[in-house]
Amino acid sequence: MTGKRLAVTLPLAVACAAGAVLAIADVRTPLRTVLAPLFLAVVPGAGVAGLLRGRDPLTTLAVAGASSLAINIIVAEAMLIFDVWSYRAGVVTVGILGLFLFVLRLIYRGGASAAQRT
Repeated sequence: MTGKRLAVTLPLAVACAAGAVLAIADVRTPLRTVLAPLFLAVVPGAGVAGLLRGRDPLTTLAVAGASSLAINIIVAEAMLIFDVWSYRAGVVTVGILGLFLFVLRLIYRGGASAAQRT
């Protein structure tokens, strides 16, 4: 990973993780109102963007943003339909979906990136 990309990715990942922890632990702080939505917006989109590497950057950004919004809406609608609304469960569910997308990226793109290195 290049230096510029790491300089953006690492603080963003730390901020997202902090937002998830603050939301799940129910810590009442003004930072939670910024970091928890950041987590909900970035994690699913980053997972999808990882699957779209090698594509046009603007297209990747648009698809990642739209899929992040769609995933959050589907999770919220499912919780409302089944009458199990909980913001903690929503954060955990979005985190698990983001982890699933990351694992899928490792499986799907892992062989291609190893072949490119040699």
